[in-house]
Amino acid sequence: LLINRVIVLIGALLFVGGLAIGIAQPPTLDDVSGYSEEEYQEYLVERTAGWHERELTGPFKGVTTTGEIVPNLFSVRSTGVSTEPVKIAAEAYLATLNAEQHARTLYPVDDEEWRKWMNIHSYLRQGVRFRDLTDAQRGAAMGLLQASLSAKGLKLSEDIMKLNATLGELNGDDFMQYGEDQYTITIMGTPSATEPWGWQMDGHHLVINYFVLGDQVVMTPAFWGSEPVLATSGRYAGTWVLQEEQDLGLKMLHALNAEQQAQAVLNPVKDTDYDVAAFFRDNLELDYAGVSVSTFNELQRMQLMELIGLFVGNLRDDHAAIRMSEVAEQLDDTYFAWIGGNDDGTVYYYRIHSPIILIEFDHQTPIGLTHLHPRGVPYRGHIHTTVRTPNGNDYGKDLLRQHYAMHPH
Repeated sequence: LLINRVIVLIGALLFVGGLAIGIAQPPTLDDVSGYSEEEYQEYLVERTAGWHERELTGPFKGVTTTGEIVPNLFSVRSTGVSTEPVKIAAEAYLATLNAEQHARTLYPVDDEEWRKWMNIHSYLRQGVRFRDLTDAQRGAAMGLLQASLSAKGLKLSEDIMKLNATLGELNGDDFMQYGEDQYTITIMGTPSATEPWGWQMDGHHLVINYFVLGDQVVMTPAFWGSEPVLATSGRYAGTWVLQEEQDLGLKMLHALNAEQQAQAVLNPVKDTDYDVAAFFRDNLELDYAGVSVSTFNELQRMQLMELIGLFVGNLRDDHAAIRMSEVAEQLDDTYFAWIGGNDDGTVYYYRIHSPIILIEFDHQTPIGLTHLHPRGVPYRGHIHTTVRTPNGNDYGKDLLRQHYAMHPH
């Protein structure tokens, strides 16, 4: 069997409520030299089936602090911000696909496909890879991102894709596993002005789940990351990502007084990966940790909102403003937590957590560049960020539930 040729087993340490727990991962390949594209795809089929069997074992609940959903946090309402451009762009993309591509791209709005995403490269994704699209089709796919995201969010997404090509270059031009065209889009439901629908972009270090109901949008879970975070050579030399999110996080810690810092810092030493809310963590139980924002003065609150805005601001501007107003309403029930040092150049993890938003930033250990950086040692060249909507509204699930209650299907 092909799986017998797999040579490395990755272990991941996840940090939950102050306790590190080990999560076993399926085997992955260090080296695909000598593999054909067909053999590599066979490997991905086996690996992905194993993930699904282990991780998708129960119904969606959502991220909670205790295992119980806090009710009545979300409502179906009019925002006054049109989603028509997103609908038009989705229809335009679908119109470019042939019958076979169309069948691979479309799913029901409540399909389990929403939950089948991964920020790791070696995973079999649904939809059609950008690599297998024509130039016109890829243009239409990127048109969907352009209609849905802010200018910042679009550039970040494009740059992450470019840096995935840089990672391929740094691995001996390994474009079987890496590349800017190793991304797919699926569409759940039928693009509509009134009925629920949405789309998902899935690929290495870039995952966007985008649910639409009328003029409401939920863009979580969302994952933006990269290794490397800066291209110093190759086709995309000079491309960089997530430096503002990195630097403003440290600035937020520095803005706290001594007592607040003592509460925020869970551990002054960061010697492993601590992000917990990425792939297959839809039902994560994660208690609040760190310092309560209820202790912040006005300037500290403004600074935290600026930091949150870097993540929420990847959404189209008008919808991001609505989301930020919702976040502001829950500010007194928000917590800021930190793991790591507080000096320039240090590595760290931070978390912002409220009843309606969860943001993680983590300097990771090397995965794709272990031939250039020591294994198991976090560094600034590999960053993960995740954004979620706790208490049942990732993928717009709570809005969909309410819609079904009001309009039985």
